[in-house]
Amino acid sequence: MSELPGPTLLTGLRLENIALIDSLELAFEKGFSVLTGETGAGKSLLLDALDALLGGMQGMASGRMVRTGCDRSLIEATFEPDDSVRRWLQEHELDDEELVLSREWRRQDERLISRSRLNGVVVNRQQLLQLRPLLIDLTVQGQTQQLAYPGQQRRWIDRLGGEPLAQSLQTVSESWQAWQTSHAAVLKMEIDRQRLQEQQDDDDALLMELEAADLEDPTEILHLEQEQDRLVHGVRLLEGLGVLIGRLQDGAEQAPSALDHLTACSHELRQLQSLDASLTVSAEKCLDVEAGLLDLIRALESYGSSLESDPERLGLLQERLALLKRLERRYHVDLKVLIKQRNALRDQKTAGGADAVFDLLCRQEEDARDRRDSCNQSLTELRQASAKRLEERLMTYLRPMGLENVRFQVDFSAVEPMETGADAICFLFSANPGQPLAPLAEVASGGEMSRFLLALKTCLADVDGSRTLLFDEIDSGVSGRVSGEMATLLRTIAKHRQVFCVTHQPLVAAAADHHFRVSKVVSDGETCSRVSYLRDIQARRQELAELAGGDFDDAQAYAASLLDQRAA
Repeated sequence: MSELPGPTLLTGLRLENIALIDSLELAFEKGFSVLTGETGAGKSLLLDALDALLGGMQGMASGRMVRTGCDRSLIEATFEPDDSVRRWLQEHELDDEELVLSREWRRQDERLISRSRLNGVVVNRQQLLQLRPLLIDLTVQGQTQQLAYPGQQRRWIDRLGGEPLAQSLQTVSESWQAWQTSHAAVLKMEIDRQRLQEQQDDDDALLMELEAADLEDPTEILHLEQEQDRLVHGVRLLEGLGVLIGRLQDGAEQAPSALDHLTACSHELRQLQSLDASLTVSAEKCLDVEAGLLDLIRALESYGSSLESDPERLGLLQERLALLKRLERRYHVDLKVLIKQRNALRDQKTAGGADAVFDLLCRQEEDARDRRDSCNQSLTELRQASAKRLEERLMTYLRPMGLENVRFQVDFSAVEPMETGADAICFLFSANPGQPLAPLAEVASGGEMSRFLLALKTCLADVDGSRTLLFDEIDSGVSGRVSGEMATLLRTIAKHRQVFCVTHQPLVAAAADHHFRVSKVVSDGETCSRVSYLRDIQARRQELAELAGGDFDDAQAYAASLLDQRAA
């Protein structure tokens, strides 16, 4: 195994009023630790407490965890975090020098209320379940349910693949999400297509109507109304012009015209000017007024010449006005907006409308699907290589543990692409000659499953993070020779990981760096569990002898030989 960065360490555990334990405080170190003791003493309770502390199923059964008759219970664990745990703590804005996790139960109104804290901050179960994989990995004897978790076997293969496979998995996830977004857009477009087609039909009808109206000038209605007024009132306007011009230029009823009067006034002023030069300005102003009157007469004559009475033109003009105003009323917008709508519909028609949009979305979805499938293929190839390495390495660990004829194969089958790829993975297993390969969870016995899980965790120890490994009686029911091989694997893992194991096997217990004995005592009619750290050789020898059983002298000699072998 390659040397890895320093692992996460469980450094302390404190229990108050938990099941058979009234009060307990333990300190732990790195390496391999075992817990031994008689059946029912509470060895597994320590692992159950950690499981409950980190959001596991044990914590859901509060009544089982809390000591009978107590109104308050506590589990508290202290960890020395590694880099991955520190990053998690930093992301959640928590102190990252140490990790102190606690869970307290209190009885309120006949109900047990629990609260979890991380470095003094209240946390929820979801956060604990996020943190749990970074801290501990709990394996129990016959743990077939772990194999049955959806995708669990695939996740083991992925972890064994290391960083290259993790990066490929990330790429697959991104490409799947991109395809999913594109695919959803196509599906939505298909659903909306009928509605869009109906909208397109309406738009086509509107465009045809607006094109037929030949709209160009947004002020056309104003101009038409002005022209209509002239045509409708042409006779009256001509009559009025005649009177005006007559009074200004020709005169009326034998009376001089305004121009005649003004000309006479101008002539008189010129005469007076010859007598008094100060009247020069007034004479010039009179001339200006005369000139202005002439200009007015010419303008009125010009306007009069433009007037005409044309019933046909008036009819056409009124039809045009009616059309434009009908369009405004029908669509509740003015002529300027109608022209803009007509132009937009022209552009949409040129672009191809809804069909063009749908075709574009389909092409985008096809490109995204091709990329998704290409990424999936690359991921499958990396997984197959990872699976091959697992098959080879498992054999080197399983065969020495009494499974000389074992066969193992990682079976791949294609499934509908998902965010995690397009592979369904199943571990196939056969322990005996002539027995066909079959799903591991269906055919492996409890002992075979224990050995398999231990071998698997050994394979994963190089790449599976740096969490503390907990094994609960996975060596139950195996022979002495097999338990020796299991002890060897546990010691191998413990070189890089902190390992705890609840065991009844003297060979496994003798291989440990640290030995804890769990015992049960009765005091004043109450049963309590006690945990002792066996510090000296004599205490360990006594405990190993009790595990070995049989004749006392023989068991003592056997225990001594086991410790001597370990020391050697």
